[in-house]
Amino acid sequence: MQAGLGPLGDALRARGWRLATAESCTGGLIAALCTSVAGSSDWFDRGFVTYSNAAKTEQLGVPAGLIDAHGAVSQPVAEAMALGALAHSEAQLALAVTGIAGPGGAVPGKPVGTVWLAWARRLPEGTPEVHSRLLNLPGDRTAVRSATVAAALQAVPPLLQALPRP
Repeated sequence: MQAGLGPLGDALRARGWRLATAESCTGGLIAALCTSVAGSSDWFDRGFVTYSNAAKTEQLGVPAGLIDAHGAVSQPVAEAMALGALAHSEAQLALAVTGIAGPGGAVPGKPVGTVWLAWARRLPEGTPEVHSRLLNLPGDRTAVRSATVAAALQAVPPLLQALPRP
């Protein structure tokens, strides 16, 4: 997987951008993988591990009412996590993940393997832009977490290519 970070680092470096992460179900795996690459200090700013709902609120400013209304594993919370990571960092792009890795934690409508990814970027006009995606991943806890990390990191370079340069 480390070799797969080349396109991510190259895409961020080409724009002069830095990445921040906000992770729940992956527990910091994305940040650890990013910083395992020599030279990542050019493009990685910081990571937030917000495993508990309280951490999402305290570290990222995710409203507790949003979590109560939609659950921690939801599109609105993933997007709020990405926006919070952006607001609490010097990064131009933030990546957030929240999901149910298992074996427990499933609720009606949200089985094990339900994961929300979200990306937020700063816009010159001031209002950030956010994108999100739902994943339904098979496998045990290790498989879900690994697939989440891979999907999150692989999605960033094409996303950057599709965005107009600021």
